[in-house]
Amino acid sequence: MRAVIYEGTGGPEVITIGEVPKPEVRPEHIRVRVHAAGLNRADLIQRRGQYPAPHGWPANIPGLEYAGEVEAVRPGVTRWKAGDRVMGLVGGGAQAEFVVVHQDEVLPVPGGLSYAEAAAIPEAFLTAYDALVTRGRLQAGDRVLIHAVGSGVGTAAAQIAKHFGATVLGTSRSGDKLARALVYGLDIGIDTSSTPFGDAVGEPVNLVLDVLGGPSFSDNLAVLAPRGRLILLGFLAGSRTDADLGPILRKRLEVIGTVMRTRGLDERIPLVGEFTARMLPLFESRAEQAVPLRAVLERTYPMAQLADAHRVMEGNATFGKIVVVW
Repeated sequence: MRAVIYEGTGGPEVITIGEVPKPEVRPEHIRVRVHAAGLNRADLIQRRGQYPAPHGWPANIPGLEYAGEVEAVRPGVTRWKAGDRVMGLVGGGAQAEFVVVHQDEVLPVPGGLSYAEAAAIPEAFLTAYDALVTRGRLQAGDRVLIHAVGSGVGTAAAQIAKHFGATVLGTSRSGDKLARALVYGLDIGIDTSSTPFGDAVGEPVNLVLDVLGGPSFSDNLAVLAPRGRLILLGFLAGSRTDADLGPILRKRLEVIGTVMRTRGLDERIPLVGEFTARMLPLFESRAEQAVPLRAVLERTYPMAQLADAHRVMEGNATFGKIVVVW
């Protein structure tokens, strides 16, 4: 089969497409013919040699999410059959023509969605749901601050938070992205190119979803209400901080770190099951839902132009997700 291969570490020039063996289908697993795969920051960081694939996943084939059709199943698989349209989240290897996954970590593609739209869902929405609902204990009436609200996770988090009845604040260095995010549940946009978010939040927030890291840590603690929760998803602006930890004790705050990629089946399967039952129908019931969920697909690229997609993502100008297709 064809697959994207990182031939070393470095810039987009290390990206190639080559032939690799087709993965064997293990017991309780299915093999999916991948039609589309999402591009994520993790793919860029892995390409630079700073985020190796977890054990058990291909070391040099990137890709954390896929959408396609079931091509083969092992005896004993009861949930899927050949031809089913599916999508999901993996530890790596999704940017290949085939990927093998456990039957219970797979989601059905919502009706009416293309494969490219479906590939924009798993990483962003599962990450956002897990951070906001499972770990952040989001409640109706909460005020939620989402950093980088124009990103894939940001646009997913805004929609989920609005669905649960939260007031959604979001930051971006782009006024255009903030304006576009209003369609996806954003109530209050904060343009951090002109105003520090700590000065613009106003009333304290109950929950902060942060991908920036160290430089924003002190201000995140400052804007949280008593017993607020700070969910750390990444360190795009750096992992070091000189913060005063006093607010954590005085306000009884929680600082919660989370990452999806390194989780085992024991964690992924329950999350996929809960999300499938609770949230996935919202992608199909747009007429009935006051706050529907939508895949936010900014651009698609042919897999042969993946290097160009990496360069565009590194430019930070995109809104929502980039997806590559075979």
